[in-house]
Amino acid sequence: MKRFNETCFAVLLLISIGSCRSIRNIPVPKASLNAVELPAKEQMLTEFQKQTWGHADLATDTIPGMSVAKAYDFLKGKKATEIIVAVNDSGIELKHDALKNVLWVNEDEIPGNGVDDDKNGYVDDVHGWNFLGEIYDENLEITRLIKQKSVKFEGTTTAQISEADKKEYQEYMELKEVFDAKLDKASESKNKYTSYYKMYESAHNAMLQSTGKEVYTLADVTAIVTTDEALSKQKEMTIRVLTGGTSYQEEMAHLKGGVAYYTSQVNAFYNLDFNPRSTLLGDNEFDMSVTDYGDGDPSNREKDEIHGTHVAGIILAEKINENGMSGIAKNVKLMSVRCVPNGDEYDKDVALGFRYAVDNGAKVINTSFGKGYSPNVEWVYEAIRYAEKHDVLIVNAAGNNAQNIDEIGVFPNDAPDLTNEISDNMITVGAMSSSYDEHLLATFSNYGKKNVDIFAPGVKIYAPVTENSYRFLSGTSMASPSTAGVAALLRSYYPALSAKQVKRILMNSGTLIPFKVIQPGTTDVLVSLSELCVTGRIVNAYNAVRMAESMVSKK
Repeated sequence: MKRFNETCFAVLLLISIGSCRSIRNIPVPKASLNAVELPAKEQMLTEFQKQTWGHADLATDTIPGMSVAKAYDFLKGKKATEIIVAVNDSGIELKHDALKNVLWVNEDEIPGNGVDDDKNGYVDDVHGWNFLGEIYDENLEITRLIKQKSVKFEGTTTAQISEADKKEYQEYMELKEVFDAKLDKASESKNKYTSYYKMYESAHNAMLQSTGKEVYTLADVTAIVTTDEALSKQKEMTIRVLTGGTSYQEEMAHLKGGVAYYTSQVNAFYNLDFNPRSTLLGDNEFDMSVTDYGDGDPSNREKDEIHGTHVAGIILAEKINENGMSGIAKNVKLMSVRCVPNGDEYDKDVALGFRYAVDNGAKVINTSFGKGYSPNVEWVYEAIRYAEKHDVLIVNAAGNNAQNIDEIGVFPNDAPDLTNEISDNMITVGAMSSSYDEHLLATFSNYGKKNVDIFAPGVKIYAPVTENSYRFLSGTSMASPSTAGVAALLRSYYPALSAKQVKRILMNSGTLIPFKVIQPGTTDVLVSLSELCVTGRIVNAYNAVRMAESMVSKK
């Protein structure tokens, strides 16, 4: 899995000591998530509006948010029922001030006694379950497939392949070609970022020494007088960075992040010798009879494991100080199901994660993850049907490759043939920005007239991350919990409504977009939103509660 909000550093740095420009001015590919260039209108928002735009109301704020405050005004005086929302994701910082008071607590489990008190098959699962153990980095699914198939085909020529194995062999060779290209690109990018980071670091140290200051300015660097050729080039490079509007330290941090990102790709994502599941977890991913692996601590294992915390915060965070924010749903408890590593999730973990959430009372499950291959997809389909049978809604992120997922499948999904759904309890969400014009859609968002149901706020969303802090992140990973928050709101205030009915309300009550928008993956192709998703709409909480009220009243 490449988590749907992770910064993608796949930019080609065309810089040198003699010719340098700020990294932040280098074009970023469409798959990028955090480093998205915002349309001009977004830059006009106040700081408060930037932090809350997803909750705004188009009519009163001229920002295409989900009208959350307006929805709560409508609900004043109405009784709410507490429900559970499962965030099936990476680990969550359960001690975060914005989340610690809204955690689901398994009252039937005695913490820390090493006994499965409630007999649900999981020991000490007080706030959820961790299907990953101590795993953080993982392979991508394509790497696992190459490892599996290489046992049979590595070193074999076409002439040696039996007729019965020809199709599988051809698939292996095609996969290997893709895999080799991706590994080569990752290795090349890692080397470039490492080289440029060292170059920046050397120039930075030279500026510190030359200016005699711990924090230097453009004026300080410009004032340096030298006849040394190397220092002159370092001075010139530093001036170019600083005139780009950012500090040298920020550019170095960006480069350092690129080194880390591509190092993970080389050492984990595409490393055929890396197998943490066997070494750290001891579980067989092909054996569905074993379900109680992992442990009862679904919190994050690394400070960089921020994704699940951010997703959870969008849904139900409490605002605890002036730097905080409020999630969408009240009267909701957070169940944490850690099943998504820094790499691709396993089908077994996804399927069992769904079943765990369902069996332990969740009414909404958020899935802000995805991958391009799913070798045991039927396990996941069975779990989706299981959730439908138990009236649980799954809210799913569409993905961030600016692709038409009617043509290129992303997993999990609810349509094996990319046309016919196996259930009616899963809603797939694309990402939009705060620009109410042709730039409405996120440039990175996947789309699909059949397989993306609706769009929701997903660009520069402010929410909690690890170390008790907050950040702006972008991705369909943010659009999905935005929608899940509204779904939880509906299920809390209108508990008589089924998961299917809530899905239909979300789809039918969204705000219709009357103008054409730029199709993700292009710069100027204008199409109707109805060509990019089922509904042609964006999620609106106020419209949704009004429609829910009408439906319940008719009953």
